[in-house]
Amino acid sequence: GVGLVPEDRRTQGLILEASVADNLGLATMVPTSKFGFADLKGQSDRENDTARKLRIRMANIDQTAGSLSGGNQQKAIIARELDKDHDLLVAVQPTRGLDVGAIEFIHKQLIADRDNGKAILLISLELEEVMNLSDRILVMYEGEIVGELDPKKTTVEELGLYMAGAKRNVQKGAE
Repeated sequence: GVGLVPEDRRTQGLILEASVADNLGLATMVPTSKFGFADLKGQSDRENDTARKLRIRMANIDQTAGSLSGGNQQKAIIARELDKDHDLLVAVQPTRGLDVGAIEFIHKQLIADRDNGKAILLISLELEEVMNLSDRILVMYEGEIVGELDPKKTTVEELGLYMAGAKRNVQKGAE
């Protein structure tokens, strides 16, 4: 499966009027039942455990997702996507607009997911984030891949040249 952390948490990532519990349960609802009845207690326990693991700050799990701070909304989306069965996580601007503590926490979650054998496609304009989290960097300019770089062997300045279209190491049409 594929997990998605969308760019806009408020319009694409959450149902703001729904509870935090319902938002966390969206991706993991599994048809578990006993004698034909859904196991709502098991689902509720899983949602509470997920919220606790990602340290989502809230009054209670039944409050609306829209009432959470931006950082906690983002943590809820990441918690939901990491909790579901996935081979690939697509994370678009996963830390945009967040405070330093939330950014560091989310970075640790993404690295842990990678270390557990999951593929992560990070799409970000934050060069430090790209440099610190990536095993391999592909740079796009005007819709084409113009560079493939090793973050351990490149600099932010060089990466910027590729992003500006001033440099390319992938031949046109060779992608």
